[in-house]
Amino acid sequence: MASTEIFEHFEEMEDPRMDRQKRHLLMDIVFIAVCAVICGATSFVDMHDFGCAKREWFEEQLELVNGIPSHDTFRRVFSLIKPDEFRSCFMSWTQALSDATGGDIIAFDGKTLRRSFDTATGMSAIHVVNAWSCENNFCIGQIKVDGKSNEITAMPALIRLMDIKGSVVTADALNCQRDIVEQIIKGGGDYVLALKSNQPSLYEDVRLFFEDGFAEGFDVAPRHCESDDWGHGRTENRQCWAIGVGQLEWFTHTKNWKGLKSIACVQSTRRTKDGESTENRYFISSLDNVKTIARSVRHHWNVENKLHWVMDVDFDEDACRVRTDHAPENFALLRQIAHNLLKQETSKGVSIRRKIKKAGWDNEFLVRILLGV
Repeated sequence: MASTEIFEHFEEMEDPRMDRQKRHLLMDIVFIAVCAVICGATSFVDMHDFGCAKREWFEEQLELVNGIPSHDTFRRVFSLIKPDEFRSCFMSWTQALSDATGGDIIAFDGKTLRRSFDTATGMSAIHVVNAWSCENNFCIGQIKVDGKSNEITAMPALIRLMDIKGSVVTADALNCQRDIVEQIIKGGGDYVLALKSNQPSLYEDVRLFFEDGFAEGFDVAPRHCESDDWGHGRTENRQCWAIGVGQLEWFTHTKNWKGLKSIACVQSTRRTKDGESTENRYFISSLDNVKTIARSVRHHWNVENKLHWVMDVDFDEDACRVRTDHAPENFALLRQIAHNLLKQETSKGVSIRRKIKKAGWDNEFLVRILLGV
């Protein structure tokens, strides 16, 4: 096999097949699958076709004692591989790849794989939670959940598998939960979590505090920072106010939220040729630095803009019809592996879509991606 560090992390994965079914080495199957997804494969048939088209090149990299696996072999193997083992290998690789030594912002967000449902068996579309490293600019963790509401239990489980020490964890209001906060603090991290009406008492107290302060003036002045952005036909002004909860005599929620130090409001004012709009969003945080809070809020959207959008547009994730047993979850992780490898390739000013196409045409460029250079 080509000398690529990534596959060293997957060599300990258990082969789920019976011995009499092992006509192809497990790592040969994984290697071809990863290469195929890097080059745009969206099905197991694509993997087989890609392997046949690149057979001469694969024969230089792999043993291939029985040729290129069939699409049924790819389907069967990825339906049987235990997702927990596959995910563990993936996270071992991303941890080794990570350049962050503290100070990272890790954004957690869920995504539904819309075409993974199966009407015949009554299986609904699967939902995954992704963890995005803003420092390293790639996904460092993924876990399947039974439904969007179960993100609340999945996020702490994913955090327990990760090293978040010294990092700031961000999440939307669905995951603003006491158990999640406790797990973050236990793991040595900090948090900036969006706050909405699913925590009604806390939300109303924070909202009214800032609204009254803006209207009548603050008795205790909050810390403040401001930034401006231009682009896409609009300008946007962002202001962040944060105040330590220890300065607020009326604030009674600290005992329920481990590590809570600040409440914050981010006000975004957007101006386009059609007019102006202003939105206030509220947050709780274990941080007391307003600039760090504002930066964390801003960077949280990387998981949408740099991961979920790319998965849909460049990898056509929502159109993927893989749906048998563990295959949807494992195929989703294959896409994350391919995406991380494409992000690590160092060509300047080359889009993910262009890299996908170029890797399919140019074997030397595909090797560059596999080597992460």
